[in-house]
Amino acid sequence: MTTKPTTAARAGRTLTAGLLAGTMLAGAPIIAHAADSGESATVAEVIVTAQKREENLQKVSASVIALDSRTLTQRNVADFQDYVKYLPSVSFQSTAPGSTNITMRGVASGENSNHSGPLPTVGLYLDDQSVTTIGGALDVHVYDVARIESLAGPQGTLWGASAESGVVRIITNKPNTAGFQAGYDVSGNTMDKGSQGYTAEGFVNVPVSEKAAVRLVGWATHDGGFIDNVPGTRTFATSGATIDNASQVKKNFNPVDTVGARAALKVDLNDVWTVNAQVLGQDQWQKGVFGYEPSVGDLQVNQFQPDRSHDRFYQAAATVTGKVAKYDLTYTSGYFQRAIDTLSDYTDYSFWYDQIHGSGAYWTDSSGNVLAKPLQAITGHDRFDKSSNEIRIASPKTDRLRFVAGLFEQRQTHWIIQDYTIHGFDPGLSPTGWPGTIWLTDQMRIDRDQAAFGEASFDVTDKLTVTGGVRAYHYKNSLKGFFGYGAAYDSLIGSTSGEAGCGAFVSYRGAPCINLNKAVEDSGQTYKGDLTYKLTDSKLIYATYATGYRPGGVNRYGALPPYAADHLTSYEVGWKTSWFDKKVRFNGAVYEENWKDFQFSFLGANSLTQVANAPQAKIYGFEGDVAWVVTPHLTLSAAGAYNDASLTEKFCSRIEAPTCPYTDPTDPTDKNHKNSVVVAPEGQQLPVTPKVKANATARYTFDLMSWDAHAQASVVYSDTSWSELRTVERNIIGQLPAYTLVDLSFGVDKGGKSLEFYVKNLGDERANLTRYAECTTQVCGGSTYVVPERPRQFGVRFGQKF
Repeated sequence: MTTKPTTAARAGRTLTAGLLAGTMLAGAPIIAHAADSGESATVAEVIVTAQKREENLQKVSASVIALDSRTLTQRNVADFQDYVKYLPSVSFQSTAPGSTNITMRGVASGENSNHSGPLPTVGLYLDDQSVTTIGGALDVHVYDVARIESLAGPQGTLWGASAESGVVRIITNKPNTAGFQAGYDVSGNTMDKGSQGYTAEGFVNVPVSEKAAVRLVGWATHDGGFIDNVPGTRTFATSGATIDNASQVKKNFNPVDTVGARAALKVDLNDVWTVNAQVLGQDQWQKGVFGYEPSVGDLQVNQFQPDRSHDRFYQAAATVTGKVAKYDLTYTSGYFQRAIDTLSDYTDYSFWYDQIHGSGAYWTDSSGNVLAKPLQAITGHDRFDKSSNEIRIASPKTDRLRFVAGLFEQRQTHWIIQDYTIHGFDPGLSPTGWPGTIWLTDQMRIDRDQAAFGEASFDVTDKLTVTGGVRAYHYKNSLKGFFGYGAAYDSLIGSTSGEAGCGAFVSYRGAPCINLNKAVEDSGQTYKGDLTYKLTDSKLIYATYATGYRPGGVNRYGALPPYAADHLTSYEVGWKTSWFDKKVRFNGAVYEENWKDFQFSFLGANSLTQVANAPQAKIYGFEGDVAWVVTPHLTLSAAGAYNDASLTEKFCSRIEAPTCPYTDPTDPTDKNHKNSVVVAPEGQQLPVTPKVKANATARYTFDLMSWDAHAQASVVYSDTSWSELRTVERNIIGQLPAYTLVDLSFGVDKGGKSLEFYVKNLGDERANLTRYAECTTQVCGGSTYVVPERPRQFGVRFGQKF
């Protein structure tokens, strides 16, 4: 792995120290700017809908980040990896675009994104509709977006189950009846140690009448590859045969192609009632893998079979708003469908299990001969369907006593097929009807959620406001279908899973039988209490108590018990302040969060995902941002987050009893059952989240001949972190080093035309975003993969608006 000079790390620490000393907090970047024309010299006002009503960001007693449309353009944001850099409270694990787990404020266990794993702790919303899926957050192309909002901390009362530690919302531009608008942007880029890419995108807004308008948006992108599949060999321990990857060798073999479109309609039925409807679809093709193997070389891997993914989704949503008497009534309904088809090289599994456990002896052909070259692959098919409905009523925000209350229901299904095949494998050992398959998963997962919620605020005085909220919820989650080996293979290795665990052989979809059919359900409440005090018209402080939850679920291995819901309790003190006639904005929060019985997923026996409830964890942190309009032409902004997240109890490995002490039943020396098997000690830092994450941006505007010009520099720093919670596994996988990223841009615009030159990752920092192994870490950890920040990228963009 390439190691960058320590000057970058020192620069990052200097930046961090300056942020923390200058702001005494850290957090989500709410970007300030002056108008490039020089007419404005104040921090821009931002309107958000974090509390399900339109409000000035500075009046919301919650930690909210808002990257508005202008900021997203200025920072050349095109996808998730671009904008998450500027959300210091947000961390993530990702193995590929669209396969990303989002976490906030250190509430992370390092869980994998397997289809049978826990629900996310952070909700991802497209406008008012949840597009959170079990397999990873959508990587929606960012264009014609009004803003991205990030709500840190439990949002359980208004946003529900998948908002235990926060919510990220992508809010699109809506149709406008005021007049015709249109625009387009085209760009090209090239990467050091990578290939070229391009983007073409455009929109048109057409008023159909005085009361109706249509907005159409489209995009097509090609992201160049930057990982090389280089020549390599492996020799299997059992057969002694050597394989090579000559047929798969290719430079820059992980490109991504994306096309998408959005169509929106707004109709004012009368002066009171309005309907907004939208359909958005995106189709993405990926090749290769997005992590490299340090043991092979910088940005290099040895893959022996094809890797590809086809990920497509569409979302249809409608929102009806109006008034009943003086009350605002809102009804939202949405339907979301996603399909992912994958083909993955799983040679790591067959090689390392054979190397360590001699598993190759069981992989035979139809004549009973050991397979010389047991190349393994996974064919995956995932189908998500999600529907949701919400109706809410809100009193006028000017009332002394005001409220928001509503009803919500959601249903998500996930049809899962994972077909693990070995070339030449004896069909007689395969599950019935699946020749060549060694392991099959064919299951249907259904997650249901219903809730009634409400929040009310009362102005005790013109300065003091009290807010209380509650959400009563009920969930039911089920998992049904087949998983495991064929009957003959079960008998061969002495397993009771797969067909050996079937009762009546009743075909289920394409599977031979049903050996898993379980469900869990529960009810409960989440709460919020808040005190807000207005020091002046431009300064307020608040104190918030809030809780959040994540539903429990069924373990994929039916012999294991289900896992229970986990719960997060937060205590937060924050402030929203503007200074010097709104030339400076300084917001922040300090908090303590307690995470109880948190769900931890890991690869157990045979690399099968298992989920256990771990013990307690605690997070201490602070976050915030400062924005300063120094002159009408110079704007400075900085933001950061500090999170000290750790276990408050030791965590043991046995899923049936995850508390200590207990013994490992496989240890013959422990006959009296006195030894504790501690996989993570008390005080162990939680994974994924760096203790410090910060960013700073300087933007300067000036006249260049007859053009309006600008120059901008952004710096992002991330502290060290871990991908794993458990001690042994983190020592195998390794630590994610600290890194510093620098982005630069220069551009001009005049008369609706704009030209921008930019550089991303100026120092070509090989930032480690994630580290992982293809199967159980203690088996496949010898082939560790590092998912890096994309290499240095030079780009140019031309745009025009009408």
